[in-house]
Amino acid sequence: MDFVVRLPRTSRGVDSIWVIGDRLNKSAHFLPVHSTFSAERLARIYIREELGTRVHLSTAFHPQTDGQSERTIQVLEDILRACVMDFGGQWDHFVPLAEFAYNNSYHSSIQMAPFEALYGRRCRSPVGWFESTEPRPRGTVLLQETLDQVRVISKDFYT
Repeated sequence: MDFVVRLPRTSRGVDSIWVIGDRLNKSAHFLPVHSTFSAERLARIYIREELGTRVHLSTAFHPQTDGQSERTIQVLEDILRACVMDFGGQWDHFVPLAEFAYNNSYHSSIQMAPFEALYGRRCRSPVGWFESTEPRPRGTVLLQETLDQVRVISKDFYT
């Protein structure tokens, strides 16, 4: 977990983003928050949003982190910078879209998108809800592909 702080205050009064990363499947959840929220309020938000996940606190100054939080924040800032330039200063309106884009982009460390790692299939974009022409594996081929994906994802988890 980490925070992106000192952002321009929006009409909703938020000026920070709480970045919660999943170390296993590399997905991230972005929550617009106010920099003055108390630890108790953040804990309530966390329980509401992320019930069931394990907490791994990290900061840019912690030598034992693997750089995942820093890289996630860098990508988030790039996405939001593009949104703010194109659509005005209300960056908090675009946080869900940034999260969707991040979690559906290819991550070389797990050799797939976090969405695919979590759900076992690619995300069907709202832009194209039509039936995919992509061939679907079946039987032993499906089993082997799933086992291969589990090996790739779990490789980083145990190191």
